[in-house]
Amino acid sequence: MRTSQQTTLRSAVSLSGIGVHSGNPVGITLHPREANDGIEFLRTGMPGGRDRLIKAHHSQVSATELCTVIGDRHTGAVATIEHLMSALRGLGIDNVLVEIDGPEMPILDGSSAPFVAAIDSVGIASCGAPRRFIKVLKPVRAEKGRAFAELRPYERGFRLDVEIDFESPVIGRSRKSLDLTPAVYRREIARARTFGMMRDVERYWKAGFALGASLENTVAVGDGGVVNPEGLRYPDEFVRHKLLDAVGDLALAGLPILGAYRSYCGGHGLNVAVLDALFADRTSYALVEGASARREPVLADLGAALGAAAYAPDL
Repeated sequence: MRTSQQTTLRSAVSLSGIGVHSGNPVGITLHPREANDGIEFLRTGMPGGRDRLIKAHHSQVSATELCTVIGDRHTGAVATIEHLMSALRGLGIDNVLVEIDGPEMPILDGSSAPFVAAIDSVGIASCGAPRRFIKVLKPVRAEKGRAFAELRPYERGFRLDVEIDFESPVIGRSRKSLDLTPAVYRREIARARTFGMMRDVERYWKAGFALGASLENTVAVGDGGVVNPEGLRYPDEFVRHKLLDAVGDLALAGLPILGAYRSYCGGHGLNVAVLDALFADRTSYALVEGASARREPVLADLGAALGAAAYAPDL
């Protein structure tokens, strides 16, 4: 399939599970959409039979503690969207309607692999319209203490460079970088699971988090090692999951990014903050289109272009 063309799903596909934080059952259906419709969440099953449509965009983010939340909890929100957004972004899918009957996405196995499998079961189709991109023109940065996230110009698509540094010797310090393509995403990122420290569980429960977490959907880290009997899927699964999260959060740019992302001890908050920094300065990016993505900017208003997941083209 030509990477310069927008894509969607060939047909609808459904999944169900529980929310990792709420512990409540939830079902979702991914629906195909037309070109330029982008990615939106249709929240159903709210009091009074109301539905709410929420654009998958950084301007709609309302919380970033332990997960990424879009929408408002009073009028309708969807939490823990990062794993699905990561799968859509990683596979280069631009236009999808995500129908969901609860306030939190299903955690499934803690990675984006089940979403990838669901997408593969129905296939990806071209929308017959040119894909548009956000090209980073100059560095932007967000910081919080020693942690930071930044975006810089890069001429070869979309590059990620993520470093973690945990006090726990089981996790420790590690770094991984790669140029993102669908093949790389499937091989290097999709199966990396979310993780947490056993000593933090009681604190999370008291704060209303991790109520649905288990060894079926989370890598549990104890003082002496990984608690899960099957161990890790990759020797460096922890940093790979941070890459997975970054892919999903940065998809909230609204259009695919052409640039390089770098983070140190980053997370959902810094990922969203660096997008805010990018769009706060109109001289830091340009809109470019399809096969000409390395050449001339598209003369279009950003607000009219919002909605497609990011994708690294084979330029």
